[in-house]
Amino acid sequence: MKASVVSFRAAVLMVLAGMIWGMVMGISQDHSTMPAHAHLNLLGWVSLFLFGIYYRLHPNIDINPLARVQVWIWIVATLVLTVGIALVHSGHGIGDPIAAVSSLVVFVDMALFGWLVFRSSRADQATADRLAVAAE
Repeated sequence: MKASVVSFRAAVLMVLAGMIWGMVMGISQDHSTMPAHAHLNLLGWVSLFLFGIYYRLHPNIDINPLARVQVWIWIVATLVLTVGIALVHSGHGIGDPIAAVSSLVVFVDMALFGWLVFRSSRADQATADRLAVAAE
């Protein structure tokens, strides 16, 4: 399965979970885990959907197994980070190391995405240069 498809599907599932979580917070009037809810929506919905758009616009990367690895790492790390933050904000100290480690994983995974983007930009430029020379 392409990285974009995984990204889009996971983004939709995470935003649905985030919306349900938000409704539960509103009904219960307990907003103590709002920071975790916000992280789930930002990292799970927004970031994954943006990854999906980028990968869809760059089909050569979309089929790259490393792009799928990047997306799956993001999914797992986002879920673990969300749990860690929720634990911290609900008064459970065990969430601190969970949030700390998973936030580092998210950071490293964003660096991997950045590497894919910059590597792709160079490859796209090289292809454009070859096409320009061939057209002359």
